[in-house]
Amino acid sequence: MLGLVGSGYHFEFTRHRTHPVAPAPTAEDLAVFYVPEEAEWQEACARMLAAGFTPVASFNPYWDARGRTYEDLDGYRVVLQRAAWSNLEKA
Repeated sequence: MLGLVGSGYHFEFTRHRTHPVAPAPTAEDLAVFYVPEEAEWQEACARMLAAGFTPVASFNPYWDARGRTYEDLDGYRVVLQRAAWSNLEKA
């Protein structure tokens, strides 16, 4: 489980051995992680490769401009974006 203490969200990975679910990923099903520091981003990219993720071209070229997209064995995708996240919407 990933999340910030006190926040209203978390990111949870679950599985159940006796209830397999067929993967149904699409090229736009993404988990995006923003890593602004170059050295940390490079280390995170190396860890993705070491963990068996495959680098792929992103369906949306936006993600390839400042990041890298990886696909896991089930076809799900993770983007490591070399930038700080910014909510540009104004309330």
